[in-house]
Amino acid sequence: MIPELGYFSLTLAMVLSVLLCIFPLWGAHTGNLRLMRAAPSLAIGQFVFVLLSFAALIYASLTDDFTVSYVAYHSSSTLPWYYKITSTWGGHEGAILLWLVMQAGWTAVVAMRSQSLPWVLRARVLGVLGFLGVGFMLYTLLMSSPFERLLPYFPVEGRDLNPLLQDPGMIIHPPLLYMGYVGLSVSFSFAIAALLTGKLDNTWAKWSRPWTMAAWGFLTLGITIGSWWAYSELGWGGWWFWDPVENASLMPWLVATALLHSLSTTEKRGVFKSWTVLLAIAAFSLSLLGTFIVRSGIIVSVHAFASDPNRGMFILAFLAIVVGGGLSLYALRVSQVKSEGRYKFASREVALWLNNIFLVVATLIVLLGTLLPMIHKELGLGSISIGEPFFNKMFAILLVPFAILMGMGPLLRWKQNKWSMLQNKLVLSAAVSLVATAAWLYSSYDVIAPITFIATALAVWIFVTTLVDLAAKVTIHSSLGEGFKRLGLSYWAMVLGHIGLAFVIAGVTLTSAYSVERDVSMKPGETVTLNEYQYRFDGVKTIRGANYSGHAGVVTVLKNDKKVTVLHAEKRRYDIGMQFMTEAAVDAGFTRDLYLALGEQLSQGAWSLRIYHKPYVRWMWLGGILISLAGFLVLGDKRYRQKSTKQEALV
Repeated sequence: MIPELGYFSLTLAMVLSVLLCIFPLWGAHTGNLRLMRAAPSLAIGQFVFVLLSFAALIYASLTDDFTVSYVAYHSSSTLPWYYKITSTWGGHEGAILLWLVMQAGWTAVVAMRSQSLPWVLRARVLGVLGFLGVGFMLYTLLMSSPFERLLPYFPVEGRDLNPLLQDPGMIIHPPLLYMGYVGLSVSFSFAIAALLTGKLDNTWAKWSRPWTMAAWGFLTLGITIGSWWAYSELGWGGWWFWDPVENASLMPWLVATALLHSLSTTEKRGVFKSWTVLLAIAAFSLSLLGTFIVRSGIIVSVHAFASDPNRGMFILAFLAIVVGGGLSLYALRVSQVKSEGRYKFASREVALWLNNIFLVVATLIVLLGTLLPMIHKELGLGSISIGEPFFNKMFAILLVPFAILMGMGPLLRWKQNKWSMLQNKLVLSAAVSLVATAAWLYSSYDVIAPITFIATALAVWIFVTTLVDLAAKVTIHSSLGEGFKRLGLSYWAMVLGHIGLAFVIAGVTLTSAYSVERDVSMKPGETVTLNEYQYRFDGVKTIRGANYSGHAGVVTVLKNDKKVTVLHAEKRRYDIGMQFMTEAAVDAGFTRDLYLALGEQLSQGAWSLRIYHKPYVRWMWLGGILISLAGFLVLGDKRYRQKSTKQEALV
């Protein structure tokens, strides 16, 4: 009965979504304020019914209702309760329902938090969001319902959740990623609404920017946690594989990064208006493209779900409607959009625009590398593989000009700069960066490749220039306290974001250059040395979990004959399906990780072990967290919390 209520709730949500698509858009077109005012209530009602539907699926999973096909395929009675909840988005149908929850949630929040918008714009934003909701709800109800029954014959036990997904990281990674994907639909809706209204001004950018920052923050955090999950769960020390589905999340993030900087420029200077709208359309379009890649099965990926060609065609058709409609409207209205501000070449505007170009080029490289193998095969030209060397080389080339401009950005002024005034800051920052990099690397490592030095110096350059700009802004006031108080949250978000990226670049560079791994065969009592650490194998013990059994290899780590830690690396066999999984053991540190994976049992009591020394690997995730915090910090800026006036709300 509960699953049927879930399906019925989703059907009611679909009805409300259709009304949300029609009423406010028609009301805005005809000037009918009553129809426009119906939009917030419809949006909230839609969210309530989608949430009830999702709760029904969670209930079916928690109560082991194996008459529900989705629960039978993705859960089991032995699964811990928190992974039973996770299983509701562990398969295709549940993941799409989670997407709907996020879509309806964003729509409801926009409805409740947009009182300062003119009613015409507010109605059109909610109407576009309603249209997007109709598309995904129609897809779910017709092709991906998680409430189908296995009656009259059903299994007494489920197939269990994929062991790869039975990890704390997977509890929060997909929801965060989806919050980012779907959040970009708000930016898209603001862009389409502004094009329909014909009013692309600084105020539009101001309204759109906090929603974009929030979505970008969630997407950043989702990608960061996904990278950490891969590193800790897969057992071979990797943190990014250039997998097609990873690339599918990176592409909208790159364009969204360009978008939020372009929105800032449009808001403050009234320039790049048409470019900003195009980025908003592209960011969400790439989110939909990522959904198509995951759900259609056109590309082989360790992340991809079991696919149905009809599902892929539905998403492709919806993608064509959204992208085609958005670009057509853009083409019709772009000639009416004119930039207001004027600026010289030596200005912050140009630096931001050039870095926008680099971000878009990076996106095109990822898109090409992801889709070209499929296109090549479909054209009958054979199979090709584009992997890590291609992406690493392309991004290394782009990193140099991008990082240089990024470091210069905070030091540049709007409109124009005098090179004589800027030169001292740039020369000082460059000198400090080079000296600091040389001191850091040559005191730590014997061999330093030129590319390692350059990339590390670029990270230090971004860090130093950010601090130089911060110091300049603080010290112009009578006291440091007064200087810090006058800095807005948007500025602090810039500081956090730039410092975060500096940590990411340094972490990626140093862990790639100086990671060391060693495969060994060890018997209890034997010791091996790797990078000044001694690893003593103390044997293997039997372990038992809620739904698995296995072995844990116990390794004591010493340095200079003093115990550092004891690592327990596991080899699990899950009861249902008899799947084997490796659970790595990690001793995390600020400047290094000690990483251990247990392999197979060999002859004469020996076991195979893989040991890694990973310097600065945590800096990548620390940087990712700082960057995501930058996105959320902007939401507290007082500029985006102003109450609407009575007149403004009725326009």
